[in-house]
Amino acid sequence: MLRAALFALAMIAASPPVAAQEDTAPVAAQEDTAPVAAQEGTAPVVTQDNPTPVGIVTVDIDRLFTATELGQRITDDFRIASEALAAENRTIAAALTEEESNLTERRPAMDPAAFRAEAEAFDEKVQGIRAAQDAKERALDDSLAAGRDNFFVAIRPILGQLMVENGAGAILDRRSVVLSVGRIDITDAAIAVIDATVGDGTGPDGDSTGDGGAN
Repeated sequence: MLRAALFALAMIAASPPVAAQEDTAPVAAQEDTAPVAAQEGTAPVVTQDNPTPVGIVTVDIDRLFTATELGQRITDDFRIASEALAAENRTIAAALTEEESNLTERRPAMDPAAFRAEAEAFDEKVQGIRAAQDAKERALDDSLAAGRDNFFVAIRPILGQLMVENGAGAILDRRSVVLSVGRIDITDAAIAVIDATVGDGTGPDGDSTGDGGAN
């Protein structure tokens, strides 16, 4: 019984929060999942729904998040919260270890029924704490996913404006492009405009753009 409680206790201390690894859907809608070959200065794309030739630009979705001030602030908030939760788990684990040791030391002088009752109560306590800490970890991971979603909502108008300024009719994620020339990629320009427009998303009143609740 105590052994099972100690196993759960060890899992609390050894399970730091893990960032949710979810693929973020590209900002620009894609009709096909197959990669698209994009070239600038050659034949423009013509679709069945829109016979007017249009251009294409690409962005590196992941780098937009990791290289912008807003994306970095969201990531830093998650990291700080993760470290705080890991420290809390270590503190809890140390306290439970001490409590378990105390119970073990008192066992020889205890009535078997009394020891069994305390051991069962301790096991129930450990399981409850484990469930609570796991819930905090899941909430933290969800906050990062929400932060990423809010990030792309916040930058969508900026990407739309850059698309228009570049005479394009679509933005593709670079991961979907098999062949292109470097000039159609607007990632660097997008990062510069996002940083200049929204910065890290923290306004004068302290409100944060893209806050998924990791703070």
